Amino acid sequence: MNTSINETEDQFFLNKKKVLDLKGKFIVGITQIAVLLIIAVLFVILGIIIYEGREKFSWEFISSFPTNGMTEGGIFPALIGTFILVIVMSIAAVPFGTITAIYLTEYAKENSKIAAAVRFSIRTLAVVPSIIFGLFGLGFFIQFVGGGIDKTFNGGQLHWGQPNIIWASLTMALLTLPVIIVSVEEALKTIPRELREASLALGATKWQTIKNVVLPGSISGIMTGTILAVSRGAGEVAPILFTGAAYYLATLPASLSDQFMNLGYHIYIMSTQSSDVEKTMPIQFATTLVLLILTLSLNLVAVIIRSRIRRKAK
Repeated sequence: MNTSINETEDQFFLNKKKVLDLKGKFIVGITQIAVLLIIAVLFVILGIIIYEGREKFSWEFISSFPTNGMTEGGIFPALIGTFILVIVMSIAAVPFGTITAIYLTEYAKENSKIAAAVRFSIRTLAVVPSIIFGLFGLGFFIQFVGGGIDKTFNGGQLHWGQPNIIWASLTMALLTLPVIIVSVEEALKTIPRELREASLALGATKWQTIKNVVLPGSISGIMTGTILAVSRGAGEVAPILFTGAAYYLATLPASLSDQFMNLGYHIYIMSTQSSDVEKTMPIQFATTLVLLILTLSLNLVAVIIRSRIRRKAK
C-alpha cells in the first residue's frame, strides 16, 4: 500500500517537473523569438537605408552644399551644424549633469527634501515630450533671455532674441540632462561603500575621496552614459524646430548667434517640404545613413572608452 502511494507521489512530482520544464522552455523560446524579431527588424531597416542611399552616399555628397533648391548637392552645412550643436550641448549638459549626480549620490541625505525634489524634477523632465522642450526654448531662451539681452544691450534690435545655435544647444542640453544625471548617478553607485570608508578612515576629506576614489573608479560608466546621451541628442529634431534649425543656409554659421542646418531637420524638410519628394528620395536615405553612422560612431566611441578604462583598472 505504502509502495503504491510513494509511486503515485513520485509520478506526480515527475509530471509537475515536466510541466515546469516545458513552461521554462516555452518562456525561453518566446524571449529568443522576440530578440530575433528585434534584430531582424533592425537589420531590415538598416538594409533598406543602406540600399536606397548607396548611390548618393559619397565624399562629394558629404563635403558639398545643397544646390538647385536642395534637390541636388550635399549635406556639408547640415553635418557641420549638427557637429557644432553636439559640442555646445555637451559643454552645457555634461558638467552640470555630473555635478548634480555627485551631489545626489555623495552629499545628499537619503531623506533630504531637496534631493527628493531634484529627483522628482529629473523624472518629470525625462517623460516630457521633446516638442515641449522646443516650445520652452522658444519662450524662455529666445523670447525671455535673448529678448532681454537685446533690450538691455542692443536697443531692442533683434540679435540674440531669435533662433540660433546657442539657444538650440541649451534646449537640447535640457533634453539630455536627465539621461546624463541618471547614468552618472548609477556609475557612482557602483563604487563599493567600503572604499569610501577606507579613504575617509585614512584621513582623506569627502571631496578628496570623491576625486581620488569614486570618480576614477566610475569614469567608464560616466563616459559611457554621457556619450550615449549625447548621441541621442544628435538625432533629435523636435527641440530645434523652433530654436535654431534653418531650412537652408548658403554659408556655414560664423558665431553662436547664427542659425544652422541640422541632419535630422534636413531629413524632415526633404521628406515633407521638398518641391520634388521623389527626386530627393536618394538624398533623404543618404542623409539618414550619414546620421546613423554619426550616432553609431558615438556609441562605438563609448564602448571603446569603457573597455580601455576597464583594462587599465584591472
